[in-house]
Amino acid sequence: MTTEAITLDSHSQSTKPPSDAASHLLHADFGERRRKWFSHFVVALCGVSAVVVLVPLASIFLYIINKGAPGLSLDFFTKLPTPVGVAGGGLSNAVLGTLTLIGIASAIGLPIGILAGVYVAEVGKGRVADLIRFFAEVLSGVPSITIGVFVYAVLVVPMKTFSAFAGGVSLAIIMIPTVARTTEELLRMVPSQLREASLALGVPQWKTSIFIVLRTAAPGILTGVMLGIARIAGETAPLLFTAFNNRFLSTRLDQPIASLPVQILTYATSPYAEWQQKAWTGAFVLVFVILILNLIARLGTRRQVGGAS
Repeated sequence: MTTEAITLDSHSQSTKPPSDAASHLLHADFGERRRKWFSHFVVALCGVSAVVVLVPLASIFLYIINKGAPGLSLDFFTKLPTPVGVAGGGLSNAVLGTLTLIGIASAIGLPIGILAGVYVAEVGKGRVADLIRFFAEVLSGVPSITIGVFVYAVLVVPMKTFSAFAGGVSLAIIMIPTVARTTEELLRMVPSQLREASLALGVPQWKTSIFIVLRTAAPGILTGVMLGIARIAGETAPLLFTAFNNRFLSTRLDQPIASLPVQILTYATSPYAEWQQKAWTGAFVLVFVILILNLIARLGTRRQVGGAS
């Protein structure tokens, strides 16, 4: 073959239209660019959604700080409320009452919630465990005012008086599902090798569950406790039907007792500027406490997950 023939043949090959393989590569490149643009669009949409969620939360928090922080002082935690027109005073009765109600609720709700979570995770099988989970989920979705009306009919009416004990029982019922489900999930994160090693050494199952599994998951269960307390700290509706309110400092469990949520409601709906300021300060204290509890729970969950992995 001559040199001119080779040149003409190569020229004819170079002038041929692109093959099917080249066309496929062009389409693949275009499809990849389209996927990248769509990925960037979805990421941007998620970022905008996060901002939309955070803006109202930050606005509420900053507004409460702006309104409530100026009234914060030592007298707010140490002095009783004053009558209308009298300067000073605080909400020491409501602060102590809230702590009392949380203490009662924790004494009742935490053991029941933790033991229910241990049973479902370690012992309960089949329909019994499914039934407990179902009722825990249903109970967590029941409006708190419904629980308040139930406790009112069961305790307040027979006792013929509002009481701190009735308020604590209503808050305990609200707390139980949160603690039970958190305990169950965290116990399931404990490595099965610990259970198998303990049982292989002849340790009974109940001792394995309590002294091995429960002890290993204790930091995470404390997280569930914090979440449960944060869940009930700001409840108002059930307390209106159970603990009601008290203008004075009371620690008796068989008598009405003050609480921050109810006191905030009372003062916020009043026409007096002094009481409204105390309501904003009480809201600031309550939101700050709930925020701290949620942060502690978040850190505890992160450490538990990191330790499990």
